[in-house]
Amino acid sequence: MQIRALRVFCDIASQRSFSRAAAAHGMTQSAASQIVHHLEQDLSVQLIDRSKRPLVLTAAGQLYFEGLQRVLFDLHTLDQEVRSFGKRLAGQVAVASIYSVGLSYMPSAKSEFAERHPDVDLHIEFVIPERVHESVMEGTADLGLISYPKSTRTLNCVTWQREPMKLISAPDHPFANRREVRLAELNGQLMMGFDPSLKVQREIAAYLTRNGIRPKFDTGFDNIDSLIRAIQLNSGIGILPEPAIRREVANDSLRVIQCPDLEITRPLGIIWRRGARLGPAALEFGALLLGRPLKPDESSAELRRRADAESKQPASSAAS
Repeated sequence: MQIRALRVFCDIASQRSFSRAAAAHGMTQSAASQIVHHLEQDLSVQLIDRSKRPLVLTAAGQLYFEGLQRVLFDLHTLDQEVRSFGKRLAGQVAVASIYSVGLSYMPSAKSEFAERHPDVDLHIEFVIPERVHESVMEGTADLGLISYPKSTRTLNCVTWQREPMKLISAPDHPFANRREVRLAELNGQLMMGFDPSLKVQREIAAYLTRNGIRPKFDTGFDNIDSLIRAIQLNSGIGILPEPAIRREVANDSLRVIQCPDLEITRPLGIIWRRGARLGPAALEFGALLLGRPLKPDESSAELRRRADAESKQPASSAAS
């Protein structure tokens, strides 16, 4: 089993797309699909449910993905340790992150990074999206963690993963005990939403409009924590990234409502200033998040090729 095949599978799982992962590895979509097929044959288990869009990992696939991320990062860490034998990683890393990424991923990432690299001072600041870009451009942050990342003349980016967006409700909302709700039933419903100035809210609204759905949005919440609290207090419903509400679902203060025809994801990415020299510690933190090496010197042509590949995706996945 080749390491490259495992990395391709991890990218397919995190991007929820064969074509995006294939483009990132310079191969055809068919070749990427064959890699997964061979893995499934070797393991005698289905890893991906291909009947859904965006694609969904099976329970076995999720277990395999999470395990491979640890294995590949350990392999990368071992490689770095051997290459820098006798040189312990030290220094500082400054990261600017949007709130939802901070809440969902940073506690465990920061803890794991500190365990692996105790001599590195990792500082993570949680700010609004505009401030993430500003911090990276000003040089006060080495890396930025943002949703809907985009490469520009001054910024490079790499897509980290795509979060499935789910219909959620307070436990006492009429939808809460339904087995499933069709997308059409959201037409005319009062829904809690993010501030309209935020990209995530514009994408949710555009997706619903394309599907002929016009809910009555009560918007104005500029971070995910405030929106969650509003839904809980007002017995409301909304569309949020699934990882951001796992704690609330676990304690039954929010419910995930199955909506089979809601097919939208939110892309997350890492950004850094074009031409910036990222230190070893910053590269290591980026590698921890990606599960593979972060390549700051990736050519502009390669970044454009990836962006072009993403722009050609169907609206149901590209809209996120």
